[in-house]
Amino acid sequence: MNQREEFADEAVLRGIEQSLPLALLKAREVAMSQFRPMLRAHKLTEQQWRVIRVLAAFPNIDASEIVERSYLLAPSLTRILQYLEGQKLVARSADEADLRFAYFRLTNKGEKLFARVAPDSELIYQRISEAYGQQKLDKLYQLLASFSELELDTA
Repeated sequence: MNQREEFADEAVLRGIEQSLPLALLKAREVAMSQFRPMLRAHKLTEQQWRVIRVLAAFPNIDASEIVERSYLLAPSLTRILQYLEGQKLVARSADEADLRFAYFRLTNKGEKLFARVAPDSELIYQRISEAYGQQKLDKLYQLLASFSELELDTA
């Protein structure tokens, strides 16, 4: 009998209130419930805003880097970039050395949209900080960053 089989024989699944994935999803929903109305007022989806934020912070990056920084799946990103390009918020430019490779950046219109939305977003962060406490929020960021670096054996 291997270690997994031994554990399965004696294990009782922890209570749902101790489910890490569910706790993280609940915390995300609490946070996003603060941002969604503001994004709707600007006619943006959460995913569109994530892409715009990434491009504002990292101009002229390729799609794979946008995927990595925005935590979107590649097929979703493709649709979002097509929409944002259609709205003239994002521009694509081909790599001169390899025309199959493209870089993305915000257009002037995209930069103006970012400049309109960013202050509203910061007001929400300020409200969260005031309600939760800046020290606790800073600690939460540290804990989440540390947890995100965790490498577990999946065998």
